[in-house]
Amino acid sequence: MLDNLNWWEIGLLVLVALLIFGDKLPNVITDGLRMVRNLRKMASNATGDLSRELGTDIQLEDLHPKAFIRKHLMSEEEQESLRKPLQKMFDDAKSDLSGVHQDLKDVAKAADVKSPATGTASTPAPPARRSFDDYT
Repeated sequence: MLDNLNWWEIGLLVLVALLIFGDKLPNVITDGLRMVRNLRKMASNATGDLSRELGTDIQLEDLHPKAFIRKHLMSEEEQESLRKPLQKMFDDAKSDLSGVHQDLKDVAKAADVKSPATGTASTPAPPARRSFDDYT
């Protein structure tokens, strides 16, 4: 959670919290931590209840509907039958893109061919720079 904040931002948040809550800040922090602890406890109780009801081992990540259905309600054959058409589409797209990649390499090689008149590689001239007066 705090990975995106630097030390200045964290210090500013602490200062703002002190200004808003004042002497009550330790109580607010304690209440917040208690709430997080209770939420975690409720989530673990819910997964335990589901595990007992379904007779399988359920983790907290499994509570996402798609993951739950895929892991606990579908057999391997059903998962494979759903995966097969998508795998064919993926393989087709991959082969098409590799063909395009090879074509781009061929075009790049052709552009690097030295021109016979100058003996140097043919590169396009840079665009002319416009002055400030051209825009006014």
